[in-house]
Amino acid sequence: MIDMSTKLRWGVLSTAAIGQKKVIPAMQQGQYTVVTAIASRDLARAQSAAAALGISTVYGSYEELLADPNIDAIYNPLPNNLHVPWTIKAAEAGKHVLCEKPLSLTAAEAESLLAVRARTGVKIGEAFMVNSSPQWIRLRELINEGCIGELRSIFGYFSYFNVKPENIRNRVECGGGALMDIGCYLVHASRYAFQQEPTRVVACIDRDPQMHTDRLTSAMLDFPGGQSIFTCSTQMVPYQRFHFLGTKGRIELEIPVNAPPDRPTRLFIDNGSDLFGGGITTETFPACDQYTLQGDAFSKAVLEDTEVPVPIEDAIKNMAVIEAIFKSAALGQWVSL
Repeated sequence: MIDMSTKLRWGVLSTAAIGQKKVIPAMQQGQYTVVTAIASRDLARAQSAAAALGISTVYGSYEELLADPNIDAIYNPLPNNLHVPWTIKAAEAGKHVLCEKPLSLTAAEAESLLAVRARTGVKIGEAFMVNSSPQWIRLRELINEGCIGELRSIFGYFSYFNVKPENIRNRVECGGGALMDIGCYLVHASRYAFQQEPTRVVACIDRDPQMHTDRLTSAMLDFPGGQSIFTCSTQMVPYQRFHFLGTKGRIELEIPVNAPPDRPTRLFIDNGSDLFGGGITTETFPACDQYTLQGDAFSKAVLEDTEVPVPIEDAIKNMAVIEAIFKSAALGQWVSL
């Protein structure tokens, strides 16, 4: 059994915005997590972030952080192209690693981490915080209970507007673009709900003429149990919504990914009896921070020596689908997995 007084000691690689604004403050509220150090290649930037977040230890290089014997685990929110290299370095330093999504740039790159994990004995996980979210856990419960009959179709949208060339999400060499940044959630959600892997995919991509990133990507994933259709964009009105349709009903997630930590979230169940919404019932979930839950779930897995919420094996499968989507758009045809 876990010692309830035990907390995993975390170090953070870089002063990335997602870490400073969302993940670190959330993990500081965790039952099993304590953020004790942060590193940046710019010492002044690390000191500024540490002061704002109340972190006690600061390093002016990533290597110094990894060498700290008082750090048990690393949170890696570096740019996508640096995820695997620094996850490997952290693992080889004996640190468990929670790495931001997408874990890698390719399925093969993610697969290379299997040998690293086996050699070092540490735990490595991908930071899909939605897996720890009460609304997503409830979604799967409802599907498994047959609430909507047999799941047959998923459709989702995820978009925001950002045309800044210097932004990491708009740099091809860093693994930017809509599919890698937010489309990965749509792929992950589809696999999570169907609890299967797609057999083939077809996609259409529109790329920014200057930045060359995919700014509008739509795809269809063909699963043994049904189909998932989605659109993601980095140059469209901010929006996110998922619908899960079955033979007897429909479930809708209102704010599926960026659920607010200070407001309740809602899940809608529609029995299909009234096209004007008369057959909809609402389930409301109390305000919670899914990044806190994610950190606690990973830390608890380390402390109890159990499987992390999103292991490398799942990341490999997700990246295989993403790669197939890119390939389909380039070829203009269905691509089998």
